[in-house]
Amino acid sequence: MSLDGYVAGPEGELDWMMRTRSPEGIDWVEQALWQAGAHLMGRRTYASMVEYWPTSTDPLAAPMNAIPKIVFSRSGSLAHEPTTAPAPGWDKTRFLGSDLAADIAALKAESGKDLLAHGGASFAQALVRLGLVDEYRLVVHPVVLGSGRALFDGTAPFDLTLTDATTFSTGTQGLIYRPK
Repeated sequence: MSLDGYVAGPEGELDWMMRTRSPEGIDWVEQALWQAGAHLMGRRTYASMVEYWPTSTDPLAAPMNAIPKIVFSRSGSLAHEPTTAPAPGWDKTRFLGSDLAADIAALKAESGKDLLAHGGASFAQALVRLGLVDEYRLVVHPVVLGSGRALFDGTAPFDLTLTDATTFSTGTQGLIYRPK
């Protein structure tokens, strides 16, 4: 997220994150990814990720492709089915329906590693508003956007406890918080 709390620009832009990306920050994110039992995401984020990650040479491509995906869609499926079959690692994606709280509770009851939510902003905001987030792993970039899509937009105030903070060479920080 940006220093002023946005996870995307006003039109969903994410390119600003690349300006302060660092190798040690990428390693921090990669370690978190490998600890996840599944990537949770909304339908629109899935549609963009399934087009990008399978052929990406980005250092994060291996965990992004290997870890199971669970997509949340009010309809229980993609609005528009892909024209080609998803690549390996994306071909076994699970789609869940409209009862986000019940679906998350059922997933948390399954044995295995932790769940990692990737977004987009609307999906992440819904998780926050419903109190479904057990831990926030935020990468805060020293960038001010001035406007955009805020992670905590529309939430009631709540307190967090900082459990870990790592500063990277570019001034970006990896922060881990837990709700009190």
